[in-house]
Amino acid sequence: MTPQDDEIFEQNTPLMVLVRPQMGRNIGAAARAMLNFGCARMRVVAPRDGWPNPDAVALASGASPVLDRAGVFDDLPSAIGDCDYVYATTARGRGLTKPILTPERAMAEARAMTAEGKRVAVLFGPERAGLENDDVARANAIITVPVNPAFYSLNLAQCVLLVAYEFLRQTTDTPPEVQAMAGTDFANAVEREKLGDHVEEQLGATGFFFPPAKAASMKMALRNMWSRLPMTRADVQTLHGILRHMARARDKD
Repeated sequence: MTPQDDEIFEQNTPLMVLVRPQMGRNIGAAARAMLNFGCARMRVVAPRDGWPNPDAVALASGASPVLDRAGVFDDLPSAIGDCDYVYATTARGRGLTKPILTPERAMAEARAMTAEGKRVAVLFGPERAGLENDDVARANAIITVPVNPAFYSLNLAQCVLLVAYEFLRQTTDTPPEVQAMAGTDFANAVEREKLGDHVEEQLGATGFFFPPAKAASMKMALRNMWSRLPMTRADVQTLHGILRHMARARDKD
C-alpha cells in the first residue's frame, strides 16, 4: 500500500472485533469487506486456528494489511478495555435488557462518537453460534440486522460488511440524543470491567451470590447492568468510593 493508503489506518473508524472466529478464510473475507468501506481497524479474540492464519491472508486479497495490523487478544475484556462504547451484533433474543439498534442507527451514533475522538467497537461472534451471553453482557448496545425471520443466519464477513457500509454512508451530523451528551467523559470498557470486579468482590464477601449454582448468572446480570448504563468516569469513581466505605464499615463490625 502507498503512504496515502496508509492514512486509512490512522482514521478513527469502529474497531471490528472478531470474537473467537473459527475459520481463517472468514477472517480474511471480513478484512476485505472492511477495507471496501473504509474501515481498517480489526481486533481478533482467541482465533480457533491460531494467528497468523494463511487462510485469512489468501481470502483477504488486497486487504492483507488489515490482517498485518490486527490486534490479537486472549480474551474479550482485554480486546475492548480501551473502548468508550461497544456494540454487540446478534440476531437472537438474549434475555439481556439493552438498546437494540439497526446497523444504520448504530453507525449514525458511531459516526458522531468517533468524530469526537471516542473509540467505538463492534463485536462479531464465532461463525457457528455467534456471541455468548457473557460477551453481549459487556456491550453497551445490540445491533440486529432486520433479516428474514425464517432464515436469519448471516456469514461473518456479510455481517461485517453491513456494519462497515453503514458507517461509511453516514454523515457526521450528530443524532439529537448523542448531541445532548456530547463532550461527556464516559467510563470506558476497562473502567466498567474493574467496577464489575469490585462489586463482585464486595458482594462475594457478604455471601450475596447464593446459591452457588446461580452465581454465574447473577454476575452476568450485574455486568449487563453496568454496560447498559451510560456511566461517566465520575460515576464509576463514586461507586468505587461507596463500595470501599461499605467494606470499611463492615470490617469495623
